[in-house]
Formats: sequence, structure tokens, C-alpha cells
Amino acid sequence: MGVDFGDSIPREKIQLEDISGWKLAVDGYNTLYQFLAIIRGMDGGHLKDSQGRVTSHISGLFYRNVNLMELGMKLVYVFDGKPPELKMEEIRRRSEQRREAKDQYLRALQAGDMAQARKFAEASTVLRRDMVSDAKELLDAMGIPWVDAPSEGEAQASVMASEGTVKAVASQDHDSLVFGAPVLVRNVTISGKRRLPSKGIVINVVPERITLSSVLSATGLTREQLVDYAILLGTDFNPDGFEGVGPATALKYLKKYGRLEEIKELSGRLEQVDFKEIRKLYLDAPAAKGVQPEWKPLDRQRVVSFLVGEHSFSRERVDSAIARVQKTKVGESETLEKWFG
Repeated sequence: MGVDFGDSIPREKIQLEDISGWKLAVDGYNTLYQFLAIIRGMDGGHLKDSQGRVTSHISGLFYRNVNLMELGMKLVYVFDGKPPELKMEEIRRRSEQRREAKDQYLRALQAGDMAQARKFAEASTVLRRDMVSDAKELLDAMGIPWVDAPSEGEAQASVMASEGTVKAVASQDHDSLVFGAPVLVRNVTISGKRRLPSKGIVINVVPERITLSSVLSATGLTREQLVDYAILLGTDFNPDGFEGVGPATALKYLKKYGRLEEIKELSGRLEQVDFKEIRKLYLDAPAAKGVQPEWKPLDRQRVVSFLVGEHSFSRERVDSAIARVQKTKVGESETLEKWFG
């Protein structure tokens, strides 16, 4: 979930074609969660192969990668390593929320309420280790490199962007900016039409580009103050933030006092948050330096064997998608809209 800056920072709506040819460090866990949540049947159930194994994540990964590769993008997926101790409480809370959503999903199914079933199914999404292994195997077959981060995947991706190894981080969360990524692109892997079961409407998800320099300029904050701003609003390491402190108030405090420990109005509450350690996690997060991804040609036989032979995908559709990549031709691309509509 991460930091939610909402409308308090500038963002630019773009088309995928606007970032054609870019190298992107993709937040792997974030992306797979999105595919698992969105690519489901009418009853909210995952797509499965002939042996009953979940394939929603590899379906989304394959076809969206084809779209982006067709636009000349070079992707490197970054996966989370060991989470910081400060994140464990948030991880436990998310697990409990998923368990509750699973119970509500089963009750909705029993009641025949498919709209509610789909809503709670998305909220109950779980990413298992075998699913991550599936994803890595497919990425290898497609010639797309991946990196296991020492800790937070977004921290590793941000370091790679800061070093110029990639041009931007692709993630749904804003944390990359707090970790120091020069450019964040959102909605890259899920752009298109998406149905919101809870509201009964379809929305058009449009890619966004957010630059760290524009955020700092618009808010008048330094990079260090942006970290404090995030802590005030709430992060994965202090998800509740500070009650009664929204974006406007947080900015006012930082403009007046400069940093968290100087904010007199919060002196009592600050003692309940390990804000110095959180600040350190963002400013000096554990991440490997000098990572050099190696992109390789797509291995047609390996992709077909994995998707068609092992996971019951349509040979015709897979062959058609592979042909698009091998032509490396920018043009009309297939999207995931059939799962959003």
C-alpha cells in the first residue's frame, strides 16, 4: 500500500507510447498482486490451468510484458527481500484483512451475490512463493531480467533509477519517490478499462508520470523533508500516520518547523513512533549498488513449453503474442481490458 500522497503532488497523465523505449525497474510484488486481484472470473475466482493451478498472475505478466516490449521498453523486475522489522506489524494487519475478506467472499458466493464476491475476492488476494517462482520462470523465458532485493523492492528499484541503470521505477505506490527515485511511472502494468465491483462502474486507468524534482518544487520541500512528510501522512512503517494531520497540515508543520522533531504540536505523539529509524530506512535503505541487468532475446520454445505445455494456455494466442515481440514493431497493442470490463 505504501505512502498515499493523493492530490498533494503534481502528476502528469501520459500514454504508454510516451515512454516507448524506456528502461523500467518494475515493482515485482506490486505488479503480481495487481494481476492476481484483477484477472478473475465472474465469481471472483482466479484463472486456473487444467491441473487447477492459478494462472492469473502469469497471464497478466505475459500479455502485459508483450505490450510493453512491443513498445521497445526494457523491463527489469525487482522483488522484495526480507522486510524491515518496522514493517512486520503492517504485514500482520494486511494478513488479517485478507483473511476477513476471504470469509466475506465465501459468504457472498453462498448468497449468490457475485458483485460482492468479486469485491471481496480482490481484497483477499494472496501472493504465494510458488507464484513468484512461476513469474521468475516466465521472465527468464521472455529474456527479461529480475533482481531479488536485499529488503524493500522499491528501495532497490529506486537506487537503480538513481544510478541511471533504468530511467524510472514502475509501481502503483509512491514510496519510490520517498526512496529517492528520480521518476515514478504509475499504472504502466494495469492501464486500460477496469471494473470497480464495489461501485458497479468501469473506470479508465491512465498511466501517470511523477518526477521527484517536480514534487519537491511544488511542495517546497527538500528530499529529507519529503520523507518526514510521508511519515506524517503514514507509511508501511507507521501506517496510521498522525491523526488529524493531512497533507495541508503536514506541509504547514514542515514549512514552519523544518523537521519532525521540532513540531511542538506533535511532541507527545512523536514519542510513540520510531520516526528516526523510519527516516533512515527511506534515506539509506538496504539496496545493492551497481546492479547491471542483462536483457536477452525471448526464447520462443521455452515460453510455449511453459505457458502452453505446462499451464494450458492457448497455443494460438501465445504464438500471436510472441510474433508481436519478435517483430519489435510499435503499434496497436493487446491490453488486459477483457479482465477489467
